[in-house]
Amino acid sequence: MKKICVIGNYSGRNAGDAAILGGLLEDVSALYPECKYLVPTINTGFVQENYSKYNIRPVGLMPWNLSIKIFGLPILLSVFSSDLVLVTDAILFDYKLLNPLYNYLFTLSLVLPLAKKRGIPIVLYNVSLGPVYSVYGKKCLNRIIDCSDKILLRDRESLSLLKTLQPHFPGNRIHETADCALNTIPGSYERLSKIKKKEKILLGTKPWISFNISSYLDVYVRGYKKGGIGRENFTNIIAEVIDKFINRTKVNVLLVATQHMDMTIIRELYSKLSNKENVKIISNREYSYKDLALVFSNVEMHVGMRTHSLILASSVFTPVIGIIATPKNRGYMCSISQDRRMMEFKDLTINALLSLMESTWNERQRVKKELEVAVKKEKQKARQAAVYLKEFLV
Repeated sequence: MKKICVIGNYSGRNAGDAAILGGLLEDVSALYPECKYLVPTINTGFVQENYSKYNIRPVGLMPWNLSIKIFGLPILLSVFSSDLVLVTDAILFDYKLLNPLYNYLFTLSLVLPLAKKRGIPIVLYNVSLGPVYSVYGKKCLNRIIDCSDKILLRDRESLSLLKTLQPHFPGNRIHETADCALNTIPGSYERLSKIKKKEKILLGTKPWISFNISSYLDVYVRGYKKGGIGRENFTNIIAEVIDKFINRTKVNVLLVATQHMDMTIIRELYSKLSNKENVKIISNREYSYKDLALVFSNVEMHVGMRTHSLILASSVFTPVIGIIATPKNRGYMCSISQDRRMMEFKDLTINALLSLMESTWNERQRVKKELEVAVKKEKQKARQAAVYLKEFLV
């Protein structure tokens, strides 16, 4: 039985990360049913409870496991006892590079070369690379690239970064794939009925759109404006856009948190709205990524700042508008041919976002058909990634 170590941020706090792990396990297990998965995590209970249908063993990353999140003995033991290591998601960035509570890049740049020396194959599986701004961050990423047997990239911007860092990296070891979360299977409609009843969300009685914002605001826009756009200014802009859109279209708005930490900024936004009676909040604190995908399938349009809110919504062919707070948002929107529906932070104004929302709203049926074609291709690319593992698992 082959052992696969799956490295990512699988704590249960982020619906997108949960969806990535779910999609990966489903795709890989479909082709290689005899595999066992080792998943390093700070929340072993979440992994065991939510993925129990697979042959999976969560590996604790808490201090009593001799680990400071990713940095410690468990990651070494997990990697060294595996037949294959899969690095997933977008964890290879250099923000707070030397802080293992936040950053994976530095630790993996130490561990993975050691695994490579032991002959353990390493695959960057449906990943985004970067962003990396510092000299040492680029050095760490280059160390990981050097020891990777295959690099499966889920967006074009990552490919551009790879070619910039290592223009001579062998092309036959690079493949353009897609995000595992695209293959999320939404929850049952029985679940939707329970959600609607509990949250008093009257989906179907009046048009709804969904909206997602992120607390990482100043982290990702620091390169556009000195000090970032500012949290207060940002929530003021979004609140006015939502109020005006409600007044003009008579829709209801669902504020969706896909990361636990975003609930604070979402509540700040809600407090500034004039049309509170037309707005509800739903969070992945209570609902799984499959539940959220089902909710997204029942709204007319989604405006998202977190990449995986965009992925989960578009996976069920709901028209999306991306607020580009990080390169992976831009990469994903381009991959599904929706670059006309992106809003860069440097261009973010009330009128600009409102205009983009109104034009998308008016064209939503056509956009939905466009998405169905583009997203189905991306879903297949995500599944194809598992095929590239054959030489390591058969």
